Amino acid sequence: MKTYLDCTPCFFRQALSATRRAVEDPERQENIMRMVMEQLSQADYSKSPPHLARDMYRLIKTESGDVDPFKDIKHESNRLVEDLYPELKDIVAQSPNPLETAVKLAIAGNVIDFGANHAVSSVDIHRSIDEALHVSLGENAFDNFHISVSKARNVLYIGDNAGEIVFDRLLIEQLLPQNIVYAVRGFPVINDVTLEDAKEVGMDKIVEVIHNGLDAPGTVLVECSDSFMREYDKADLVIAKGQGNYETLNDEKKHIFFMMKVKCPVVSSDVGLPVNSMMLREIGAD
Repeated sequence: MKTYLDCTPCFFRQALSATRRAVEDPERQENIMRMVMEQLSQADYSKSPPHLARDMYRLIKTESGDVDPFKDIKHESNRLVEDLYPELKDIVAQSPNPLETAVKLAIAGNVIDFGANHAVSSVDIHRSIDEALHVSLGENAFDNFHISVSKARNVLYIGDNAGEIVFDRLLIEQLLPQNIVYAVRGFPVINDVTLEDAKEVGMDKIVEVIHNGLDAPGTVLVECSDSFMREYDKADLVIAKGQGNYETLNDEKKHIFFMMKVKCPVVSSDVGLPVNSMMLREIGAD
Protein backbone atom coordinates (compact mmCIF):
# COMPACT_ATOMS: atom_id res chain seq x y z
CA MET A 1 0.00 0.00 0.00
CA LYS A 2 1.42 3.38 -0.97
CA THR A 3 1.50 6.44 1.26
CA TYR A 4 -1.13 9.14 0.71
CA LEU A 5 -0.97 12.86 1.43
CA ASP A 6 -3.62 12.28 4.09
CA CYS A 7 -0.99 10.25 5.99
CA THR A 8 1.15 13.36 6.52
CA PRO A 9 -0.69 14.77 9.57
CA CYS A 10 -0.38 11.36 11.24
CA PHE A 11 3.37 11.33 10.61
CA PHE A 12 3.69 14.77 12.21
CA ARG A 13 1.60 13.76 15.22
CA GLN A 14 3.62 10.57 15.73
CA ALA A 15 6.91 12.45 15.34
CA LEU A 16 5.89 15.07 17.89
CA SER A 17 4.78 12.42 20.39
CA ALA A 18 8.03 10.46 20.05
CA THR A 19 10.19 13.59 20.14
CA ARG A 20 8.56 14.88 23.30
CA ARG A 21 9.09 11.51 24.95
CA ALA A 22 12.72 11.39 23.84
CA VAL A 23 13.91 14.92 24.70
CA GLU A 24 12.77 17.55 27.19
CA ASP A 25 14.38 20.69 25.76
CA PRO A 26 11.86 22.62 23.60
CA GLU A 27 14.57 23.95 21.30
CA ARG A 28 15.85 20.45 20.57
CA GLN A 29 12.28 19.29 20.01
CA GLU A 30 11.77 22.07 17.48
CA ASN A 31 15.00 21.25 15.68
CA ILE A 32 14.08 17.57 15.40
CA MET A 33 10.60 18.39 14.13
CA ARG A 34 12.04 20.70 11.47
CA MET A 35 14.30 17.87 10.35
CA VAL A 36 11.31 15.51 10.21
CA MET A 37 9.38 17.99 8.06
CA GLU A 38 12.32 18.32 5.68
CA GLN A 39 12.68 14.55 5.48
CA LEU A 40 9.00 14.02 4.72
CA SER A 41 9.06 16.75 2.07
CA GLN A 42 11.56 14.63 0.14
CA ALA A 43 10.04 11.20 0.90
CA ASP A 44 8.99 8.72 -1.78
CA TYR A 45 5.22 8.43 -1.31
CA SER A 46 5.07 5.35 -3.52
CA LYS A 47 6.45 3.45 -0.52
CA SER A 48 4.24 2.22 2.31
CA PRO A 49 3.50 4.35 5.41
CA PRO A 50 5.56 2.02 7.68
CA HIS A 51 8.52 2.39 5.32
CA LEU A 52 8.43 6.19 5.61
CA ALA A 53 7.72 5.98 9.35
CA ARG A 54 10.81 3.79 9.77
CA ASP A 55 13.00 6.52 8.29
CA MET A 56 11.31 9.15 10.45
CA TYR A 57 11.80 7.22 13.68
CA ARG A 58 15.42 6.52 12.80
CA LEU A 59 15.99 10.26 12.49
CA ILE A 60 14.34 10.92 15.86
CA LYS A 61 16.40 8.18 17.55
CA THR A 62 19.64 9.50 16.06
CA GLU A 63 19.01 13.12 16.98
CA SER A 64 17.60 12.44 20.45
CA GLY A 65 19.91 9.61 21.49
CA ASP A 66 16.89 7.65 22.79
CA VAL A 67 16.55 4.36 20.90
CA ASP A 68 13.33 3.30 22.65
CA PRO A 69 11.24 6.29 23.84
CA PHE A 70 8.17 4.07 24.32
CA LYS A 71 9.89 1.43 26.45
CA ASP A 72 8.00 2.32 29.65
CA ILE A 73 4.68 2.32 27.81
CA LYS A 74 5.38 -1.11 26.35
CA HIS A 75 6.19 -2.53 29.78
CA GLU A 76 3.05 -0.95 31.23
CA SER A 77 0.89 -2.32 28.40
CA ASN A 78 2.24 -5.84 28.92
CA ARG A 79 1.60 -5.65 32.64
CA LEU A 80 -1.91 -4.25 32.16
CA VAL A 81 -3.04 -7.00 29.81
CA GLU A 82 -1.25 -9.74 31.76
CA ASP A 83 -3.40 -8.74 34.72
CA LEU A 84 -6.45 -9.28 32.47
CA TYR A 85 -5.19 -12.60 31.14
CA PRO A 86 -6.99 -14.91 33.63
CA GLU A 87 -10.29 -13.13 32.93
CA LEU A 88 -9.73 -13.29 29.16
CA LYS A 89 -8.80 -16.98 29.35
CA ASP A 90 -12.06 -17.67 31.19
CA ILE A 91 -14.03 -15.80 28.53
CA VAL A 92 -12.48 -18.03 25.85
CA ALA A 93 -12.94 -21.23 27.84
CA GLN A 94 -16.63 -20.53 28.56
CA SER A 95 -17.45 -19.52 25.00
CA PRO A 96 -19.51 -21.88 22.80
CA ASN A 97 -16.85 -21.31 20.13
CA PRO A 98 -13.50 -20.74 21.89
CA LEU A 99 -11.49 -20.27 18.68
CA GLU A 100 -13.81 -17.62 17.27
CA THR A 101 -13.83 -15.80 20.61
CA ALA A 102 -10.02 -15.91 20.73
CA VAL A 103 -9.89 -14.42 17.22
CA LYS A 104 -12.20 -11.61 18.28
CA LEU A 105 -10.14 -10.89 21.37
CA ALA A 106 -6.92 -10.91 19.34
CA ILE A 107 -8.42 -8.24 17.09
CA ALA A 108 -9.73 -6.31 20.10
CA GLY A 109 -6.17 -6.17 21.46
CA ASN A 110 -5.08 -4.25 18.36
CA VAL A 111 -6.48 -1.12 20.01
CA ILE A 112 -3.17 -0.87 21.92
CA ASP A 113 -1.40 1.23 19.29
CA PHE A 114 0.51 4.39 20.17
CA GLY A 115 1.17 5.14 16.51
CA ALA A 116 -2.50 5.48 15.65
CA ASN A 117 -3.66 6.60 19.11
CA HIS A 118 -2.40 9.31 21.45
CA ALA A 119 -3.00 7.09 24.49
CA VAL A 120 -4.73 3.85 25.39
CA SER A 121 -6.20 3.27 28.83
CA SER A 122 -7.63 0.24 30.58
CA VAL A 123 -11.07 1.71 29.85
CA ASP A 124 -10.27 1.71 26.11
CA ILE A 125 -9.13 -1.90 26.29
CA HIS A 126 -12.23 -3.06 28.16
CA ARG A 127 -14.45 -1.19 25.69
CA SER A 128 -12.68 -2.84 22.77
CA ILE A 129 -13.14 -6.27 24.38
CA ASP A 130 -16.86 -5.70 24.99
CA GLU A 131 -17.40 -4.50 21.45
CA ALA A 132 -15.46 -7.38 19.95
CA LEU A 133 -17.50 -10.04 21.69
CA HIS A 134 -20.71 -8.68 20.17
CA VAL A 135 -19.54 -8.06 16.60
CA SER A 136 -19.70 -10.41 13.63
CA LEU A 137 -16.39 -11.10 11.87
CA GLY A 138 -18.14 -10.99 8.51
CA GLU A 139 -19.70 -13.49 6.19
CA ASN A 140 -17.61 -16.67 5.97
CA ALA A 141 -14.51 -14.90 7.36
CA PHE A 142 -14.14 -17.02 10.48
CA ASP A 143 -15.14 -20.26 8.73
CA ASN A 144 -12.45 -19.69 6.11
CA PHE A 145 -9.93 -18.92 8.84
CA HIS A 146 -10.84 -22.07 10.78
CA ILE A 147 -10.50 -24.27 7.70
CA SER A 148 -7.22 -22.63 6.67
CA VAL A 149 -5.49 -23.02 10.03
CA SER A 150 -6.66 -26.61 10.36
CA LYS A 151 -5.02 -27.42 7.01
CA ALA A 152 -1.85 -25.38 7.47
CA ARG A 153 1.42 -27.21 8.09
CA ASN A 154 3.43 -24.10 9.04
CA VAL A 155 1.89 -20.90 10.38
CA LEU A 156 3.77 -17.62 10.69
CA TYR A 157 2.03 -15.26 13.12
CA ILE A 158 3.33 -11.68 12.76
CA GLY A 159 2.66 -9.62 15.88
CA ASP A 160 2.11 -5.89 16.19
CA ASN A 161 2.17 -4.17 19.57
CA ALA A 162 3.29 -4.78 23.15
CA GLY A 163 0.32 -5.56 25.39
CA GLU A 164 -1.54 -6.81 22.34
CA ILE A 165 0.81 -9.79 22.36
CA VAL A 166 -1.03 -11.17 25.41
CA PHE A 167 -4.22 -11.27 23.30
CA ASP A 168 -2.20 -13.03 20.58
CA ARG A 169 -1.16 -15.63 23.13
CA LEU A 170 -4.83 -16.44 23.80
CA LEU A 171 -5.36 -17.16 20.12
CA ILE A 172 -2.14 -19.12 19.72
CA GLU A 173 -3.12 -21.33 22.67
CA GLN A 174 -6.28 -22.21 20.73
CA LEU A 175 -4.28 -22.97 17.57
CA LEU A 176 -1.77 -25.31 19.20
CA PRO A 177 -0.46 -27.93 18.51
CA GLN A 178 -0.17 -26.39 15.04
CA ASN A 179 3.42 -25.56 14.05
CA ILE A 180 3.47 -21.82 14.76
CA VAL A 181 6.30 -19.30 14.67
CA TYR A 182 5.65 -15.87 16.18
CA ALA A 183 7.48 -12.93 14.59
CA VAL A 184 8.24 -9.55 16.17
CA ARG A 185 10.12 -6.39 15.14
CA GLY A 186 13.90 -6.54 15.10
CA PHE A 187 14.42 -3.24 16.92
CA PRO A 188 12.25 -0.83 18.94
CA VAL A 189 9.84 1.39 17.02
CA ILE A 190 6.82 3.08 18.66
CA ASN A 191 5.21 0.48 20.95
CA ASP A 192 5.66 -2.40 18.53
CA VAL A 193 6.54 -5.73 20.07
CA THR A 194 10.19 -6.86 20.20
CA LEU A 195 11.89 -10.01 21.49
CA GLU A 196 12.24 -8.41 24.91
CA ASP A 197 8.50 -7.71 25.07
CA ALA A 198 7.63 -11.21 23.86
CA LYS A 199 9.80 -12.82 26.51
CA GLU A 200 8.32 -10.56 29.17
CA VAL A 201 4.89 -12.15 28.66
CA GLY A 202 6.21 -15.69 28.15
CA MET A 203 5.39 -16.05 24.46
CA ASP A 204 8.73 -17.81 23.95
CA LYS A 205 7.59 -20.50 26.38
CA ILE A 206 4.79 -21.72 24.10
CA VAL A 207 6.06 -21.10 20.53
CA GLU A 208 9.27 -20.20 18.74
CA VAL A 209 9.72 -16.42 18.62
CA ILE A 210 11.82 -14.75 15.92
CA HIS A 211 12.42 -11.16 14.84
CA ASN A 212 12.31 -9.71 11.33
CA GLY A 213 15.54 -7.73 11.61
CA LEU A 214 13.76 -4.42 11.01
CA ASP A 215 12.93 -1.25 12.92
CA ALA A 216 9.88 -0.45 10.77
CA PRO A 217 6.33 -0.48 12.22
CA GLY A 218 5.36 -3.11 9.65
CA THR A 219 6.86 -5.90 7.54
CA VAL A 220 8.91 -4.49 4.66
CA LEU A 221 9.82 -7.82 3.06
CA VAL A 222 12.62 -6.54 0.83
CA GLU A 223 14.51 -5.47 3.96
CA CYS A 224 13.67 -8.31 6.34
CA SER A 225 16.39 -10.63 7.61
CA ASP A 226 17.24 -13.87 5.81
CA SER A 227 16.12 -15.88 8.84
CA PHE A 228 12.71 -14.20 8.83
CA MET A 229 12.31 -14.69 5.08
CA ARG A 230 13.05 -18.41 5.44
CA GLU A 231 10.12 -18.71 7.86
CA TYR A 232 7.94 -16.50 5.66
CA ASP A 233 8.67 -18.58 2.56
CA LYS A 234 8.16 -21.85 4.47
CA ALA A 235 4.79 -20.81 5.92
CA ASP A 236 1.71 -21.92 4.03
CA LEU A 237 -0.37 -19.52 6.13
CA VAL A 238 0.47 -16.11 7.59
CA ILE A 239 -1.53 -14.33 10.29
CA ALA A 240 -0.66 -10.63 10.25
CA LYS A 241 -1.81 -8.31 13.04
CA GLY A 242 -2.43 -4.59 12.75
CA GLN A 243 -2.47 -1.79 10.20
CA GLY A 244 1.30 -1.63 9.76
CA ASN A 245 1.45 -5.25 8.65
CA TYR A 246 -1.57 -4.70 6.41
CA GLU A 247 -0.01 -1.63 4.79
CA THR A 248 3.19 -3.54 3.97
CA LEU A 249 1.74 -6.95 3.03
CA ASN A 250 -1.66 -6.30 1.45
CA ASP A 251 -0.32 -6.57 -2.12
CA GLU A 252 1.51 -9.87 -1.55
CA LYS A 253 0.47 -13.15 -3.20
CA LYS A 254 0.99 -15.10 0.02
CA HIS A 255 -1.94 -16.72 1.82
CA ILE A 256 -2.48 -14.19 4.62
CA PHE A 257 -5.21 -13.47 7.14
CA PHE A 258 -5.13 -9.86 8.33
CA MET A 259 -6.51 -9.16 11.80
CA MET A 260 -6.84 -5.55 12.89
CA LYS A 261 -8.88 -2.61 14.02
CA VAL A 262 -9.37 -0.04 11.26
CA LYS A 263 -7.87 3.12 12.77
CA CYS A 264 -7.69 5.82 10.11
CA PRO A 265 -9.64 7.15 7.11
CA VAL A 266 -6.88 6.17 4.64
CA VAL A 267 -6.97 2.49 5.59
CA SER A 268 -10.76 2.68 5.96
CA SER A 269 -11.03 3.74 2.32
CA ASP A 270 -8.61 1.03 1.22
CA VAL A 271 -10.41 -1.84 2.97
CA GLY A 272 -13.96 -0.51 2.55
CA LEU A 273 -14.80 -0.58 6.26
CA PRO A 274 -15.60 2.27 8.68
CA VAL A 275 -12.99 3.55 11.11
CA ASN A 276 -13.01 1.49 14.35
CA SER A 277 -14.26 -1.62 12.54
CA MET A 278 -12.82 -5.04 13.33
CA MET A 279 -11.36 -6.77 10.31
CA LEU A 280 -10.55 -10.40 9.56
CA ARG A 281 -9.66 -10.57 5.88
CA GLU A 282 -8.02 -13.20 3.71
CA ILE A 283 -5.80 -12.75 0.65
CA GLY A 284 -3.88 -15.19 -1.50
CA ALA A 285 -6.09 -18.23 -0.96
CA ASP A 286 -5.84 -20.91 -3.67
